[in-house]
Amino acid sequence: HPNVCRVYDIGEVDGLHFISMEFIDGEDLSSLLRRIGRLPGDKAVELARQLCSGLAAAHEQGVLHRDLKPANVMIDGRGKARITDFGLAVVSGNLRGDDVIAGTPAYMSPEQLTGKEVTQRSDIYSLGLVLYELFTGKRVYDTQNIHELIELHDKSAPATPSSHVKDIDPLAERVILRCLEKDPKARPASAVQVALALPGGDPLQAALAMGETPSPEMVAAAGKKTGLRPRLAVACLIAIIGLLAVYAWGNGKVALFASAPLENSAEALSLRARDLAVQFGYVERPSHIDYGFIRNVDFLSYAGPSGTRGERSLLSKARLATGWPSVYEYWYRESPVHLLGSKVGGPLLTGRVALSDPPNDVSGMLGMRLDSLGRLRYFTAAPPQLEQQPEPAGSSSKPIDRNALFAAAGLERSSFAAAESQWIPPAICDERAAWTGTYSDQPDVPIRLEAAAYQGKLNYFQIIEPWTKPDRVAFVVEAANRGWIGGFFTWAVLVAAFALGWRNHRLGKVDRRGAFKLALLASITFFLNWALSSSHAPIRRENDNTLAIIGISSFIGLSTWSIYVAVEPFIRRRLPETIITWSRLLAGQLRDSLVGRDILIGILAAVGCQVVNVLVLFWTSTTPTVGIHPDSLLDARHNLGLFTNSFLVALTTGVLTLFEFFLFRMILRNKWLAAACVILINGTGGAMGAEISVVSVLLWLFAYAASVLLLLRYGLVAGCVFFFANEALLYFPVTSNLSIWYGGSGMFAIAVLLVLSCFAFYTALGGQKLFEGKLLEE
Repeated sequence: HPNVCRVYDIGEVDGLHFISMEFIDGEDLSSLLRRIGRLPGDKAVELARQLCSGLAAAHEQGVLHRDLKPANVMIDGRGKARITDFGLAVVSGNLRGDDVIAGTPAYMSPEQLTGKEVTQRSDIYSLGLVLYELFTGKRVYDTQNIHELIELHDKSAPATPSSHVKDIDPLAERVILRCLEKDPKARPASAVQVALALPGGDPLQAALAMGETPSPEMVAAAGKKTGLRPRLAVACLIAIIGLLAVYAWGNGKVALFASAPLENSAEALSLRARDLAVQFGYVERPSHIDYGFIRNVDFLSYAGPSGTRGERSLLSKARLATGWPSVYEYWYRESPVHLLGSKVGGPLLTGRVALSDPPNDVSGMLGMRLDSLGRLRYFTAAPPQLEQQPEPAGSSSKPIDRNALFAAAGLERSSFAAAESQWIPPAICDERAAWTGTYSDQPDVPIRLEAAAYQGKLNYFQIIEPWTKPDRVAFVVEAANRGWIGGFFTWAVLVAAFALGWRNHRLGKVDRRGAFKLALLASITFFLNWALSSSHAPIRRENDNTLAIIGISSFIGLSTWSIYVAVEPFIRRRLPETIITWSRLLAGQLRDSLVGRDILIGILAAVGCQVVNVLVLFWTSTTPTVGIHPDSLLDARHNLGLFTNSFLVALTTGVLTLFEFFLFRMILRNKWLAAACVILINGTGGAMGAEISVVSVLLWLFAYAASVLLLLRYGLVAGCVFFFANEALLYFPVTSNLSIWYGGSGMFAIAVLLVLSCFAFYTALGGQKLFEGKLLEE
């Protein structure tokens, strides 16, 4: 080895052994240090790395030096370090009894001085003593008396190198003190680890090799310093733009919103609902109006792949185009008082108004559901509590206007026959009626109409279809109450995470600054999501809801902190390469070129997966996918709320996916088996829904395979961006038909991804020029 003095021969003459060694023209390190005091920092690091390299070569052959000291290190004529004098060297494991105590006492390890053992870590201790002198010009223990040395080892710790040299590199000081640990197990296991930990080496790999948990700063400083080459960055950006165009075209062909007629905006349907209310006799102007879109989940479950072949035909494009049955429905509420939801059980919906929340229990309140064409599907109104003019005995109220009711529902009265009423109205009534029949253009779907009135004013109407389920029966309430099992599991996880996080905090392994930033970000995003997505009104309950959501947001922040500090130190120790960019991002390095690279690649992978999704469905399926979130059909406030929700979902999904992979890798001891388990569990779980099919399962598995590979190759930032871009594309009605009223909402999602891609493109270049002037020269 170039850093070891060559031994040519070992012989014996007259009972005396001798070693024939290479002649080195130079000066030993001990003499050099006496002459100049200490070496400059950069030269000391260079020689230290050479010493580590030579010692590692000897150890690799199973040889223990046992007498490593400055006098046994030569600096040759080219300034290179050479380890010499292997006269006391032995083969590892061949020492017995008094043979352990051999060497120069001042450079012996504590276990060697006391005659316990000599191992590679004993040589590492001696190496630490040499490095101490190399960097400081001082000995650790300046005595040759063995008893004094033993006492010094037992009762004192070495003075820090920085106490002698103020400007010593902290990395050098750290590794020297680590070599000088009294417990051999606490020292680096090899000279290679020492070399990696020196300044200019790879401190992250050194820390991992030594079994340490690297600091967040060490993780952030590791890895590449540059993002993407200009040509590759340009190719990624062009690919994103092209794929988004293909996705907009393809999604407009296969998405459910494009097949089911969505001809009227929320504002237009609001005017239609108000006209119907007036038509039914509710002429007073309301104080509060609220509305939104919902998906007909019961119908989608009924007509999904789990149904019969005939039921699945209900989701064909031809049938959906008629608007019967309705897939997307519009709900409308009006009230003489301000409306605010009362369901605190779902924190994101605290205060959110729905068709049944708050209850329709104030006189003058009414609610209805319309399909996207404005046809009435459900109506309910709260009658007055006090009769102003009681009906005289024997008189009868004005009957329900059947013609107006059928016209409002868009049905042909001649296609229905009178029937006995079966569904109980939600409010008092003095007249009930029912009819059975079919849709005019869907004769194979039997339906029932139920209606009720009080004093001649309609206060209940509902279209009952084969998939319509009662919602005021015991089994529905019991099913909702079964959620306590999931809640108990969640609390158990949080308690365990808090306990483990507190333990890591006490051990000093926690990234406190990063955990605080992440918890604060989660709290603020959660609060913004509520502010943008929920309903608001100038009443006292709004204050109560605001205080409640502040408390819930604080709890979300604390939960995020607990889970992060419980999990992150283990990932930082076992999988630090996956959080290099993440650590930089939490450190505030938003414009780091590696951050830009991961964001750009995450968006590219997500858009690519969605393009594959729509193209496969376009070629293999006649049944459209569900896709969008109903709130994307509302105003800009709700659209922004969806983006905050996408951010929360992406953050949570990315961290949990990485943690799942970490757990499976610890159990299975194989990276690819762990990845396969994560893909199977999350892919099949994500595909479980009303529209589940073999194709959808395969597409979900493909998407999760892409996300896991992205996490392993580029890290957590790329994975979270992948999930964010996926959510954004799935939430919004992205289509190439910009003339339709919801086209702007879809283009809003595209615009956000393009702006984020352009920022990532600029950041990933890291100041590199695209053309370097050659284009103009030509």
